[in-house]
Amino acid sequence: MIFRSLLAVAAFCVAGSAWPGSAKAGDKPLYQPRPAWVAVAPDPALATLTDSSPALVIFDQQQRIGDGQVWAYADRATRVISSQTMREIGTVALPWQPDAGDLIIHSAKILRAGGDVDLIAAGQRFEVLRREEQLEQWQLNGTLTATMAVEGLRVGDVLRIAYSITSKDKALQGNVQTQLPLIAEPMRAGFARARLSWPAGIDLKWRAYPDGLSPKAERKAGYDEIDVTLPLAKPAELPADAPARYRKPQLLEATSFADWAAVSRVMAPLYASDGLITPGSPLAAEVAKIAAKSSDPRTRAAMALRLVQDEVRYLFRGMDGGNYIPQSPASTWSLRYGDCKAKTLLLLAILGALKIEAEPVLASLEMGDLVAQRLPSPGAFDHVIVRAVIQGKSLWLDGTGNGAREGDLDDTPPFRNVLPVRAEGAALMPIVMRAPARPMAEAEIELDQSAGLAVPAPFKIVLTVRGALAEVYHAGASQANKEQMSELGQALVSQMLGDAMSVARSVTYDAEAATATVTVHGVVGSRWKVEQGRYRTVFDKTLSELEFAPDRARPAWKDIPVMSAPRAFSTILRLRSKLPRNGAGFEFEGDRTLPPRLAGATITRTTALANGWATLEDRIAIDASEIAPGDVAAVRAQVALAKSRPLKIVAPADYPPRWKVVADAKRTNAFAPLFAAYAAAIADDPEEVVGYTNRASFLNGIWDWKGAVADLDKAIALAPTAALHFWRARMRTMLRDDSGAIADAEAGLTLEPGSTEGIGQLATLRFRAGQRDAALASIAERIAQGGTEKLAFVSQQGSLLAEAGRGEEAIAVLDAAIKTNPGNATLLNERCWLKGTMNLALDTALKDCTKGIELAENPSSIYDSRAMVYFRMGRMEEALADLDAALDLAPAQDASLYLRGVVRKRMGNKAADEDLAAARMMSARIDEDYARYGIKP
Repeated sequence: MIFRSLLAVAAFCVAGSAWPGSAKAGDKPLYQPRPAWVAVAPDPALATLTDSSPALVIFDQQQRIGDGQVWAYADRATRVISSQTMREIGTVALPWQPDAGDLIIHSAKILRAGGDVDLIAAGQRFEVLRREEQLEQWQLNGTLTATMAVEGLRVGDVLRIAYSITSKDKALQGNVQTQLPLIAEPMRAGFARARLSWPAGIDLKWRAYPDGLSPKAERKAGYDEIDVTLPLAKPAELPADAPARYRKPQLLEATSFADWAAVSRVMAPLYASDGLITPGSPLAAEVAKIAAKSSDPRTRAAMALRLVQDEVRYLFRGMDGGNYIPQSPASTWSLRYGDCKAKTLLLLAILGALKIEAEPVLASLEMGDLVAQRLPSPGAFDHVIVRAVIQGKSLWLDGTGNGAREGDLDDTPPFRNVLPVRAEGAALMPIVMRAPARPMAEAEIELDQSAGLAVPAPFKIVLTVRGALAEVYHAGASQANKEQMSELGQALVSQMLGDAMSVARSVTYDAEAATATVTVHGVVGSRWKVEQGRYRTVFDKTLSELEFAPDRARPAWKDIPVMSAPRAFSTILRLRSKLPRNGAGFEFEGDRTLPPRLAGATITRTTALANGWATLEDRIAIDASEIAPGDVAAVRAQVALAKSRPLKIVAPADYPPRWKVVADAKRTNAFAPLFAAYAAAIADDPEEVVGYTNRASFLNGIWDWKGAVADLDKAIALAPTAALHFWRARMRTMLRDDSGAIADAEAGLTLEPGSTEGIGQLATLRFRAGQRDAALASIAERIAQGGTEKLAFVSQQGSLLAEAGRGEEAIAVLDAAIKTNPGNATLLNERCWLKGTMNLALDTALKDCTKGIELAENPSSIYDSRAMVYFRMGRMEEALADLDAALDLAPAQDASLYLRGVVRKRMGNKAADEDLAAARMMSARIDEDYARYGIKP
């Protein structure tokens, strides 16, 4: 239900009643001259209008109050600047509520150079539409719309319509309330004003809210009058997180209500609930059921609220005086629909029959603490709920809500100020905000990382929500098809984990708890990284999502508090990760506890490392409090410090490298849960490529190239792409299927002829197949084309020339490239590597590698190159040190493992065979590669 000023017409709002002497309210527009009190806007000088003139030529709004009534007059003229504008304004639509007053048409004209066209005199009339235009928003507001399709309108014309709407609300007992919006820059208008007048001596309160606007009322011919020239200056900007009271409405407002108590008294008769439930009626039977189930008033209140929320659907009724007058409880129960007025009166009647103290309170859904700065009028509110008092405590019961249960009764609504409706009247009542007792959402993310830290992990996400969101999930899941459920699951996974694959999903609903639970299973890539020689992963979703960056840099903003949140809420986040080796040696790093208060939130954190599991629970409660301007800097620093110390899980220093983990998992079948998850994803939709490519990626990562090729075969059969062909070419190379790899590279280039990956891949494959000249020519051609990938092709050209035994040419190519790109670590590394593999100029090779290490962000490959140089020089200890450094940075760098195996062989180290076996597992043809350099274990 929406409490509101009765109409919004042509950008101005009216609430009140009809001007004295108007025709009886009717459902057809009247055609009458302007009333004598209207000050007619000047006719526009058409000859002076240019393309740069405002499209809005006249925006005139005038209202007169008298004898408890309001007459609202509008004069609107708009220039037709294009065919698009003509389509937009060529059909005039004027809504009004016939039970409140009349729509009166004064004039409808086309202003045109060479002669105006009087549309009314020409016989055009407004037609009345009787459909409910807002039915899709669950509103039956009784509004009719008069429309006119303007005939003969042309580009360059000015369409001018003048009309009035009279309005009277019997619920206000002779009081009036009204608002005139005050347009401001950057909106432009040729002539614009807001004018309000009322008989001298009437005790009328009025207020203009925009900063810097102080109009004066002048007395003219027995009437007080305010005249505001528009548009006003552009309102000062405010930070988005400013409290509502700082957002002053762009309104001129007037009311005859003396104070808030007067508003309360006028509304009170509408909610008198005594005797509204007839004994023996169906509604009385419902009350009896509640009374029989419990004698506890709190339990009874919860049951009554559930009855009104669950058994009566929401539908706003604004017709037949219904903007403020609620329908009877008997009607609401019989119809099984009602707006907030109707639901509130129904709930009041039920609570009264159960002997529970309760009263209605008016509220604003959006204005919050701005309400206290408004003039007293019903129009300041757009909602009504029930305040029940049980054991001296106020309980705020909203019949239009969803899923409220007994545990939620202490929750506070986001209104901050309400007006109790009492026969004796009442002042505004502030609401002290507090976080809800029951979380709006509970999320649990469970990862099974037991097969290894550097491999994907099966996961399960369980999200439980309550209230309106639970109803959305419940309704959606009951109608969703398989594809929609998959999209729902994937959306949740993306929100919780980012890039991950959902496999199975389900939604259940618990009517007693009013909660919906979404469960999704799937697979996510490893989030573990080697840092400072140990595997680490962030285990702190709360801090990663916490933001506190209020902008108070502008001098005008420095004294504005920061709203921590628009409304109070609470959530629970649980993270669980099953660790390898039953968690032995794993530890936490970072903040295991958080400050009691952080950016307006109370976060209660508990952590544990036990029984092979790492667990974290964050209970987050936000009471929508304000952060004082003087505290903003300290809070910002506190948040920054907390975010700099996120909770991490740290693996033991002796945790084995990835190749060992993979080898052990293959031996013990530890990957079975992962394979089951991938198989389930494929079975879920066998015609979808992503299931096959995800499993192929995993198989690629554990060096099962044959399995990866099998999945890529299926993916390519379903939807061939250049990337898939290039990928399969790499896998086929490992399987020594060079002809198949060449075929894939060629197929990929057919789909994407300019692919740098494909050109380079095919050149290397052809070179090693004996087509050396053709391969080198293709690389030279690509280098000649230039572009961002040129240097990568230069490096490849050098490698192929060196492999062809043309060492001097290879070095010359790189010399030229480095001369023009002296600080390029990649080129320095390539020259160092070539010199090392060819056993040439080793002293300068060392200089290249050392400089590259200094320049590179991750020098693992350059350490490997320098180790090659040291190896050629016979400096095995230094070679071994560089290989260790490379593998510390990149534990799965197969070339470094292989060369370390060779070096250790030379040094008599028994660990050499383990290194060589690891390298061969990762790269099936690594012996061939090093044999080209004349290196064998």
